[in-house]
Order: sequence, then C-alpha cells, then structure tokens
Amino acid sequence: MSDILRELLRVSEKAANIARACRQQEALFQLLIEEKKEGEKNKKFAVDFKTLADVLVQEVIKQNMENKFPGLGKKIFGEESNEFTNDLGEKTVIRLCPTEEETVDLLNKVLNGNRLASEALAKVVHQDIVFIDPALDLIEINIPQDILGIWVDPIDSTYQYIKGSADIKSNQGIFPSGLQCVTILIGVYDIHTGVPLMGVINQPFVSQDLNTLRWKGRCHWGLSYMGTNIHSLLPSVSGRNSRETQSQETKTPSSEAECPHPFSAVISTSEKETIKTALSRVCGERVFRAAGAGYKSLCVVLGLVDIYIFSEDTTFKWDSCAAHAILRAMGGGMVDLKECLERNPATGLDLPQLVYHVANEGAAGVDQWANKGGLIAYRSRKQLEAFLGLLIQYLGPADAHT
Repeated sequence: MSDILRELLRVSEKAANIARACRQQEALFQLLIEEKKEGEKNKKFAVDFKTLADVLVQEVIKQNMENKFPGLGKKIFGEESNEFTNDLGEKTVIRLCPTEEETVDLLNKVLNGNRLASEALAKVVHQDIVFIDPALDLIEINIPQDILGIWVDPIDSTYQYIKGSADIKSNQGIFPSGLQCVTILIGVYDIHTGVPLMGVINQPFVSQDLNTLRWKGRCHWGLSYMGTNIHSLLPSVSGRNSRETQSQETKTPSSEAECPHPFSAVISTSEKETIKTALSRVCGERVFRAAGAGYKSLCVVLGLVDIYIFSEDTTFKWDSCAAHAILRAMGGGMVDLKECLERNPATGLDLPQLVYHVANEGAAGVDQWANKGGLIAYRSRKQLEAFLGLLIQYLGPADAHT
C-alpha cells in the first residue's frame, strides 16, 4: 500500500511543478484562465475561474495513477471538467498524451498557437519525478485497491493562484492570502464506508528565491487504516502507533486551565458574524483569517492553530478529504459543524465525522458533494469536546446554524 501512497506523493510533486510552471510567466498565465460555466461555479464567488493548470494537474494525477494501478484512474473524482475552450471558441478535451510531442500539439490548440508555451508546459507534464521519503519504507500494510476512491482538488484557492501575490506577510506563521495559501489536495477514502484513509497535501509555493523568483514547495501526508496511523509530521517514524504518540504531544485544555483563551482557530474571511463573535469569546485574539479550505486545514495539521471552523456549505469533499485523512492519522479528524451543535453530549453519541462516498440527496452539480453542515477540523478529540462546550455556550440556539 505504500506503493499507492508513494505514487500519490510523486504525482502531487509533478502537479506542483505544473502549477509553478504555469505561474512563471505572467504573459503565458493570462492565456490559461477560463471562466467557469453555470453548474460548475462555487456559489460563494461571484466569478469563479478554472485554469489550464487545474485541468492539467487533475488529468496528470488521474492518468499517472491509472498507468501504475490499472482501474484506479476511473475512481478518481475531482472538481474540474477536462474540457477547455480557447479564444476562438474551439473546445479541447485535455488529457495526458503518450508522448511529449502529442501533448505539445494538444496544448497548442488551447493556447491559441503559442507553441513555446505549449512546449514548456508539455516538458513539465512529461518530466519524471522521484519522490523519496524514508518513512514510507516503514509502511507494510495491505489495503485492497478495489475499496479505494480518490478525491482530487488540483489547485485549491484558485483565486489566490490567479492573483499570484508573493509578498504577503504571515501572522504568527499563518498567511491570510497569497500564493502560500494554494494547495494540491489528494484524499483517498473507503468507497463502502466513506472513511478517509490516506491524504496528501502539496503546497507548491512555500518560499521564493528572490534572485531567480523560483518557488520551492513542501508536501505532507498521512495514512490511517485498521489501527495503523502514520504521518509525515512525526519527528521520527517508528513502529509505535502515531495516535498514541500524538496524544502525548497534544496540549489539552486542562493543562492550560489558567489561560482565559486556551484555543486558537482559523476561519474564512466570509465567516458569519455570529460565529466570529462567539469565537472571539472562546479564542480571544487567537482567531486568524486565511484563504483556501485546504490551506486552513493544513494550518491545523501543522499545529499552527487548534481548530479550523467553517459554518457555510461551500466546501466540498475534494476540499476536505486529504486533510481529514492526515488528521485521523494524528488522532484528530473533521466533523460536521451543524450536527455537532445539535448533538446532545449526554447521549454519548459519537462525533459526526465527515464521510466521502455519498452524494447529498436532492442536490445537483457540485452541490451534490458539498459539506452541507459546515465543518470543524481538529487535532485532538479532547480539545474539540472542550472547544465545542465553550462555543455552544456563546452561540444562542437560534444562532448556531442559521
């Protein structure tokens, strides 16, 4: 099974190279943007865009996985359609061709005859990538391939990707906007139970060389299956269950009892006022705003904040699956906010974890796969329970999810 995870990491790095290559020249980049059509739009944005980078990344992931693991490509689902229309109104289905030259010819149609740009992109698409992580060699686990489904968000935070701000300053390590908020998300789940099993988050734009203006990225991963929990953030990966290791490292509210605001949270800039007001009472000044659902989840994975909370229904399965899998491997998870607020802890019901295999009834288009009740991402169950206890106190019953 480490072979599938290793290949996902390899293709995520290839995807990051594509994302970086598409951003390298501004003149080229302007050719790549196409407005999304009705039915594909995220209703959160008045104008929503897809880019050739999005479509290329998604197709490269699909076809690389299919080549290595026949049958798996058909079980990879993502945000983007693979159809692109150029300035002349000519529609082209983007795919990874067998040879670099064929890919050049295909991209040339999309890029209105810009052969130099097409050749530069095709070179990156066909470039061989070697991804080495010694921790992967320690994973000896067999997950049947036929139970796996994969959600891909080829470029999360497309608006920040298009805007391309490189000079945003972080606030205690958290970037409110900019290229650092862009992520490539690959989440693997059990098609029968909907439980996330493996996750890869690739951050293509982490640091920039001021001389060459070239970007370097980083990649994080996690695996959680049948009692085996392992992730890339462990200081040293051993045979021990990382869930046990993590629970010892994670601070609990009781150890911070003297602190009036023991929690920190990251939120969307569009979060509701009622939630923001309640959070200011729970977290004080430790509420951070950031772009990108994938990036906000990553802030929790990295321990920059305790909680990512979002009350709207405008994140989707491809936004949350990757981080959810990594958080599970760390002893955390991702739950439905609405159900948490309506839950009676006295009944002993388990927390409503998000699942990834069932579409929303009566919904059409992308809304079929929306996280309808909002979400909370967390690293520690004890922390989540204590956080929810405080949040519910400060939210009136009518305010909880209106």
